[in-house]
Amino acid sequence: MRLRKEMIERVSAKVVDRLVRRELVVEDADLEELRHRVARVIEADLAVEDRLNEEVKVLLRDHQDEMDKTNVDYSRLFTMVKTKLARERNLVL
Repeated sequence: MRLRKEMIERVSAKVVDRLVRRELVVEDADLEELRHRVARVIEADLAVEDRLNEEVKVLLRDHQDEMDKTNVDYSRLFTMVKTKLARERNLVL
């Protein structure tokens, strides 16, 4: 996960604040619970990307010999594979 827990809490607080300002949240809503829920959604979304990154690393590790022989740029190939898998799975990164 690339964001620290404090940063996720700050982002979730800002999201909830905006929802309140735009009157998209009912007045009697438990805002603290809403902040926790938003934080969990953000964490879950970041976890999806983490799992995708691990999957790409495994895929590239399986083809390490071929990459060494053809002198392929690992970071560029990583990005290409990640983008392709994300597109196939309709993931927004």
